[in-house]
Amino acid sequence: MPTLSEKKAVVEEITEQLNSSNGLYITDYTGMSVSDMGDIRTEFRKGDVRYKVYKNTLVQRAMETIGGYEELIPHLHDQNGFAFVEEELAAPAKVLKDYIKENDKPAFKAALIDGDYYGEEHLDTLAAMKSKSEMIGEIIGLLQAPLSNVISGLQAQGSNIAGAVQTIAEKEE
Repeated sequence: MPTLSEKKAVVEEITEQLNSSNGLYITDYTGMSVSDMGDIRTEFRKGDVRYKVYKNTLVQRAMETIGGYEELIPHLHDQNGFAFVEEELAAPAKVLKDYIKENDKPAFKAALIDGDYYGEEHLDTLAAMKSKSEMIGEIIGLLQAPLSNVISGLQAQGSNIAGAVQTIAEKEE
């Protein structure tokens, strides 16, 4: 049985992870084998996601210390795994969706992303979210499109003007 000081250390660790994360996903891993847990952890690591298993009561203490996690606290029962996300907020949802499709486990319970709550029915929506780099690429593409239209328009006008000037010059000769 962990001592009080060990429990406090774990609560501090959870608090640090919650503070440094932009999102938290909760999964129920009931019925998964140790091998299955290793497999899903590997998949999460590929997506730069930290997946940890903590005692629900310790996670609840950390959430209450920080505040803002009230909607997730009712989900802190059964055997939970916690996916902490920093950058790619949809990465855990994509991993979970693919893994659940093949293994029927773990069950997605809920997520809190940038302060917004998503229930179990939103896994597909979360998995469909574009990554930060995809969004930046789209924005750059949208910004470049009008600029390239203006440049090609100016180039076309320039060649038309040059052609008109040449035609006028030829008529004068």
